[in-house]
Amino acid sequence: MQLHKKGFIFKTYEPKHTTPFERLFEIFKEVITHTSGDFDEAIDWMRELDKEYQLTTADYTLDDFIADLLKKGYIQERLTPDGTGKEIKITSKTEQALRQRALNQIFGKMRKSASGNHKTKFKGNSNEKTGEFRAYQYGDALDKISITESLKNAQINHGLNNFNLTENDLVVEDSQFKSQMSTVLMIDISHSMILYGEDRITPAKKVAMALAELIITRYPKDSLDVIVFGNDAWPIKIKDLPYLQVGPFHTNTVAGLQLAMDILRRKKNANKQIFMITDGKPSCLRLPDGNYYKNSMGLDEYITQKCYNMAAQARKLNIPITTFMIASDPYLIEFIKQFTASNQGKAFYTGLDNLGEMIFEDYETNRKKRLR
Repeated sequence: MQLHKKGFIFKTYEPKHTTPFERLFEIFKEVITHTSGDFDEAIDWMRELDKEYQLTTADYTLDDFIADLLKKGYIQERLTPDGTGKEIKITSKTEQALRQRALNQIFGKMRKSASGNHKTKFKGNSNEKTGEFRAYQYGDALDKISITESLKNAQINHGLNNFNLTENDLVVEDSQFKSQMSTVLMIDISHSMILYGEDRITPAKKVAMALAELIITRYPKDSLDVIVFGNDAWPIKIKDLPYLQVGPFHTNTVAGLQLAMDILRRKKNANKQIFMITDGKPSCLRLPDGNYYKNSMGLDEYITQKCYNMAAQARKLNIPITTFMIASDPYLIEFIKQFTASNQGKAFYTGLDNLGEMIFEDYETNRKKRLR
């Protein structure tokens, strides 16, 4: 006779075994994000890191790692734009791996919820249960009837000695409609995003990749459009996020908002929102004649008033704007407060460390609160 012992068994922690390629690939994904997809620069960084931290061994060198990247389809050789030579570029497989890594880094501790959908305040036929019960109504599906609760009602209403189950005893477990959301994420790529010795564009880029991967994998019925704004605003594809760079631009917030609202007007979803990541004040407008009006000195009243007008216009379209402000200057905070009041939206004054968590929490919260 074999005895089975119950209880806990404690042993020394043994880290998960990883291959030399896997260890280097994790570092590579971080470095390639910082170099905006520049493979040659990323490898130069890794060679310097290898000298300092001995990342490789004689049995597995960086050249072996590059060969494996090529063999596994993470990089490929392409002709240079002028057609005179070859260069190495990352592939779509790497782009997806970067989004997945960003998702794991930023949203790794996110709470579980229904896969692929968002809850609304409306009750109805759905496979998303709420844990609450209500009386059976004509038209409710029979498989929604809670047998246990209905039998309990029959016993209470008719007694044990004269068991009788009537329609009035039946209860169903409530469920919730599943919603869809259209989001536009605006990313400030003005020059200030890399000023003062602080890299602000890389965290913003990671957040965008993580949010994109979250929606693709968890909420496939939702839509996410990403736009960037400097002197002007333009959309970028999700696959292009790893290559995003800051330019020598001012900050045309109005252009970004105009483009975001144009995109959302074309969406059929009733639920729409704008997320804006910025660290600086609006300092640029494009005039009707095509020229640019720029003023980097303080807050220009002409520019800020245009921003307030755009915020109010978005409110009339039932498009809330949530601003994630990566700055702590009092006069900029005051501008964002007035901007938020014009839209009746929300603003978070955040550092870079918790930017992703805040965006995720707000994305989830908006799914539950705003649906009509």
